[in-house]
Amino acid sequence: MKKLQKDQIKQEVFDLYDDYAHNKMQRREFIEKLSLYAVGGITVASLMSFLMPNYADTMLVSPNDPDLESDYITYDSPKGGGTIKGLLSKLKNSTEKLGGIVVVHENRGLNPYIEDTARRAALEGFITLAPDALSPLGGYPGNDDDGRTMQRQRDRDEMLEDFIAAYNYLKEHKDCNGKIGVVGFCFGGWISNMMAVKVPTLAAAVPFYGGQPKDDIDKINAPLMLQFAGLDERVNAGWPDYEAELKKHSKDYVAYTYPDVNHGFHNTTTPRYDKEAAELAWQRTMDFFRAKLE
Repeated sequence: MKKLQKDQIKQEVFDLYDDYAHNKMQRREFIEKLSLYAVGGITVASLMSFLMPNYADTMLVSPNDPDLESDYITYDSPKGGGTIKGLLSKLKNSTEKLGGIVVVHENRGLNPYIEDTARRAALEGFITLAPDALSPLGGYPGNDDDGRTMQRQRDRDEMLEDFIAAYNYLKEHKDCNGKIGVVGFCFGGWISNMMAVKVPTLAAAVPFYGGQPKDDIDKINAPLMLQFAGLDERVNAGWPDYEAELKKHSKDYVAYTYPDVNHGFHNTTTPRYDKEAAELAWQRTMDFFRAKLE
């Protein structure tokens, strides 16, 4: 069967997947609605195969990269889930203290894409910690569907505490210079925004297509770089009010909107990935962290 190409897929299909990936519909309803687009030789099975994450062939950094020390650790999160597992990564032969980055997953736990992203940031010269908020439930289960189901079982404010605890862990790490930033995607984008609100000493925050805080925006001290997808109407709807509050309180921020790309455009594992926008957004993110964390 010939592999589908992105330009064969209508935008409505990507919108359907976004609803499914954000728990707006169950799998059965998603498949039923997807069948409406199975025309002209395109089958439901081929659409499903095209849309689902491909972790096997999309890693940008080998988990065994010889330049990296990348291992799982655990740390305490007394206000959150208790004991949290995370992937800690840094350059193997670095002798200087490094800026730290908390890397926050989407709404499905610490999957291979987020681990890959954390290793990419480590190769840029940072010490990174990518926690798994599913740790109290046994950790990321190996697939995103079950991961989403598990993550819905946790309170999101308790999960926020898990990532704040990750900030505290890095702050005390012997190889960290004490300057900590956060980058997160989707749910992780909301966490990034909320950490800017809750952590007065956070040095930088980069939310990718993340939900916006509603309160205490005046308490933000960290400079922000906000990354938005042009086609992401759901998240973008909250940006004008957030921006108005940032301006009202004279906060340090820059925002980029990448036209004609979908929510999740940075995620290499699904067809929502847009290479040009993702690489530009990532370069901007790394340059921002270099300016704020070194």
